[in-house]
Amino acid sequence: MAESSRWNKVTSRGALLLFYVVSSLAPLILSLSAASASAPLSSRYHAGKTRRLLQNYVCSSRRSIIIKTLNVQSRSRRLRCEAVVGACNGERPKCEEGRLVKAESPQGDKYEEVKESLSRLNLKTVCEEAQCPNIGECWNGGGDGISTATIMLLGDTCTRGCRFCAVKTSRTPPPPDPMEPLNTANAIVSWGVDYIVLTSVDRDDLPDGGSRHFALTVQALKTLKPDIMVECLTSDFRGDLTAVDTLLYSGLDVFAHNIETVKRLQRIVRDPRAGYEQSLSVLKHAKESKKGMITKTSIMLGLGESDDELKQAMADLRAIDVDILTLGQYLQPTPLHLTVKEYVAPEKFVFWKEYGESIGFRYVASGPLVRSSYRAGELFVKTMVRERVKVPTGIF
Repeated sequence: MAESSRWNKVTSRGALLLFYVVSSLAPLILSLSAASASAPLSSRYHAGKTRRLLQNYVCSSRRSIIIKTLNVQSRSRRLRCEAVVGACNGERPKCEEGRLVKAESPQGDKYEEVKESLSRLNLKTVCEEAQCPNIGECWNGGGDGISTATIMLLGDTCTRGCRFCAVKTSRTPPPPDPMEPLNTANAIVSWGVDYIVLTSVDRDDLPDGGSRHFALTVQALKTLKPDIMVECLTSDFRGDLTAVDTLLYSGLDVFAHNIETVKRLQRIVRDPRAGYEQSLSVLKHAKESKKGMITKTSIMLGLGESDDELKQAMADLRAIDVDILTLGQYLQPTPLHLTVKEYVAPEKFVFWKEYGESIGFRYVASGPLVRSSYRAGELFVKTMVRERVKVPTGIF
């Protein structure tokens, strides 16, 4: 009788422990199933990414569970929370999330109109793919009543796997749509905007990284509406400066490329094929290759950077004469992405704006919800472009 009682207690405890482990891992398994169904992680980069995502998830749950038998398109691996490095160490982010980061749910007639036109022309936007918190404001017209969206060229699937980004990834995405440049131009002209931001996924599978496709879109826009101002937020084209030139001489007005974070965190935050020095070289070349070109970049805050590291990054950008800087709060798009290390106070964003402009940036957009393609500085940039046009070229 006593042995039976002890056995019942052991089996009960075992059942409870099994239930706890299974319930703890259920969200992870469901998330991984959804991710693998939408985008096969087939390259060695994505296999590495998958392992890092698992590490991040275990850390974000703040448990010390050792996972012994998980298989996700890579070998079984033992993961321990304490072994994870960098931004995903399971610590609670500083500050309170809800008090700082708020955005209205996207809705309204103009929002639906933009959504319908994009769907009809089979166009993708970074607003949707990257889960931008400002989508409602921009698509509904913001303060000027003119709706706009940031078009994402070259499809909706990226060949890289940065740990902050929610865009789908694949080693072999579908080929670019040859009608996309014209469809994009037609959609943008129909919105009645006079300033537009074009961006794209990384396409390392294409010989030129997609620069010619990008350039054709700019040219189509300028043909249909010559006075429209076009900002291009580009990839690094693997450091191919010839590809950069293809886009620079397409007629664009602002060349933007994001360094994303400070130098120390590059390998933690970005895909291994990206890099701090490579990004700086692209921005430097854009400034030097075409006289008068306005250059722009963006940095996410809250990933574990120190004030001194951010100041150094800003100094490096000013050393290559970058004109515009945007600073925004990093927000974790899914449990599989990098955790937030700190929710930066609004007052700190004000400080960084003032500091940036004091060291020579012509404009700094800085705030929790500011994004690289955000229209916060649009009026200022328009003025910069117009001033550049007025400068004599010396050719008569």
